[in-house]
Amino acid sequence: MQGNQKWQAFPTEALKPSGPWGNEAAAGRGGEAGLRRPGGAERSQRGRAMGAEAGSPRDTALGQQLRALFYALLPGESSFRTVEEVPNYVDKSIPFFITFIGLEFAVSWIQKRKLPGRINDGITSLSLGILSRLPDVLFRSIDLISYIYIWNNYRLLELPWDSPWTWYLTLLGVDFAYYCFHRISHEVNILWAAHQVHHSSEDYNLFTALRQSVLQKYTSWMFNLPMALFIPPSVFAVHLQFNLLYQFWIHTEVITKLGPLEWILNTPSHHRVHHGRNPYCIDKNYGGTLIIWDRIFGTFEAEDEKVVYGLTHPVNSFDPIMLQLRPLAHIWNTFWATPGFCNKLSVIFKGPGWGPGKPRLGLPEEIPVITGKEVPFNPPVPAYCNCYALVHFAIIVDLYTELLASMLSQGTVLLRIGFIILSLSSFGLLLENKSKAGILEIIRCLVFIGVYKLGYFRSQFSILGYAYEVLFSLCAAFWGIQIMKRITSFKDKHH
Repeated sequence: MQGNQKWQAFPTEALKPSGPWGNEAAAGRGGEAGLRRPGGAERSQRGRAMGAEAGSPRDTALGQQLRALFYALLPGESSFRTVEEVPNYVDKSIPFFITFIGLEFAVSWIQKRKLPGRINDGITSLSLGILSRLPDVLFRSIDLISYIYIWNNYRLLELPWDSPWTWYLTLLGVDFAYYCFHRISHEVNILWAAHQVHHSSEDYNLFTALRQSVLQKYTSWMFNLPMALFIPPSVFAVHLQFNLLYQFWIHTEVITKLGPLEWILNTPSHHRVHHGRNPYCIDKNYGGTLIIWDRIFGTFEAEDEKVVYGLTHPVNSFDPIMLQLRPLAHIWNTFWATPGFCNKLSVIFKGPGWGPGKPRLGLPEEIPVITGKEVPFNPPVPAYCNCYALVHFAIIVDLYTELLASMLSQGTVLLRIGFIILSLSSFGLLLENKSKAGILEIIRCLVFIGVYKLGYFRSQFSILGYAYEVLFSLCAAFWGIQIMKRITSFKDKHH
């Protein structure tokens, strides 16, 4: 949920955010009086009790961070006077993400004697998650920049930041805004082209929750702006994170039904329906935290027959770049192939199933029938390729984490981002067993060795530096041998 505000002063600002939102808090300082209620002195004692010493993010206890994943923090322990004080709940949840993914694997093995996903699909989901966060390194949060601008200049009234009523109203407001945006993202083709990335997995597990779009964040922010007319940015910043975190744990099959909670909350059962490509699942259950909006507006559907996951027309790729861009290419081609100016506009702004002479959202009978015999895209690859991809993906995670934690020059940041994108794309080709993956891996390994020796790359763990150099040298040699074998085999076949 970061945005397109260009960076400023790379070494000291852009990569060392003062809070979960980077420097956009500074954008609100000009109107910081707007972030504080009149009579703030009377509330200073309560502010201190909440840890509201302005200027830096508040610390959160381990139990609080765990409860944040389930939207289970109380207003008194998650209310802050200014945006700068709001903890980075999302980043602090990463250890819990890893723990719950491990727990899901263990429970699935105990319940069904099988793992909840595949290596190729899991790496692709994580690759898309990393790819979606790379703009955050360069750009500020458009969500909060725009929100603070509206608050500072156009707010109609100022609800108290420390009132439980404001907290609960914001919970409802953020979730309703998410419902509206989510529904429109399914019903407007150009928005669906961005959102479909999240639906492209044919597995349904906690990895899928991290499969995100690079482009979606650039349209979602505007749905929150009405709240800026009366809800303080610090309260909004908390709930924006809670709404996102809550949606992590509902991406699982190991939890079945949750009894009476199914009537109010979005649950794993409800969200499984949303990710299904069965005809009864299409365009249903858009809620983020609450399912009440779907019940009110007629988009609710209970889980019935076994859900088959993924897109109605699967992309069949593990390349994260391809998954991000192919739907846009399809819209481009359809736009020029469709006659008539109004029809061309309809290609962009009507549903993904629309065509000339069809209803806005397309014809339900054109949705492919589910037989129950659908086989996920799973090209055979040698076992060593899966192991190789896992090891090298772990190295990319190391480099990515170190990138977020360091103060770097603009050129170094762009170089690292470029290498990460190259690596993620190469892993996708490798997992599809594409012949050009070997050539790309040679190039990637040689680039890493050269850039690492020049000091532009480094691990979080200094002890791994020499090991990385040796590993990438061996891998470059390995792929060189593999390519030579293919060339020799090709020549033998044609003699």
